[in-house]
Amino acid sequence: MLECESLGRTYLSGGRELTVLKDISFRVEPGGFVAVVGPSGSGKTTLLGLLAGLDRPTTGRVRLDGQDLGALDEDALARLRGEKVGFVFQSFQLIPTLTARENVQVPLELRGDGAAGTADELLARVGLAERGHHYPAQLSGGEQQRVALARAFSNRPKILFADEPTGNLDAATGGGIIDLMVELNRDLGTTLVLVTHDLDLAGRARRTIRLADGRVVADSAA
Repeated sequence: MLECESLGRTYLSGGRELTVLKDISFRVEPGGFVAVVGPSGSGKTTLLGLLAGLDRPTTGRVRLDGQDLGALDEDALARLRGEKVGFVFQSFQLIPTLTARENVQVPLELRGDGAAGTADELLARVGLAERGHHYPAQLSGGEQQRVALARAFSNRPKILFADEPTGNLDAATGGGIIDLMVELNRDLGTTLVLVTHDLDLAGRARRTIRLADGRVVADSAA
């Protein structure tokens, strides 16, 4: 489902080159659940952006569902993300002027499918059947993240990237979000790639990739 080969990313900072990732190579099979862990500054979020096609590597390449992301222009990358990729972020990224139902509908409408029924089904799946008419400010942090998770699955993605999805939540609420992700991974076969600093949450994954100083230092199955 996902393959990166000799991946590297270098930025210019203050007139000097700053290498964030160096020679990253691994594969993720369809339906896999992988956690990427490491200390702050190890390159986790940068790696996620490259894997999802949100940024381009300085060296190496990424293949997602058989497609070389480096060979695609920005429009083609956007289409691929819309068709095959879901995202969940630490800060929820909900549109504050839209209800929970409308937030879930946004990706559907972008694809020309504004079916409210689908949005309602997804909200019910994450335990928010009665909260679809509420705005983000009327929801708790855990409820907002569940809306974000429903939105991420609205296009039935082949792969879901999650960047610290429980970072703004307490332990119990965060555990519930991971339970939902595990359930959706199992029931829908969606490949999950989770970036987290929480080793307890990472332990729920079937495989853990550990980064340090921009390199893979460990890659182990649960």
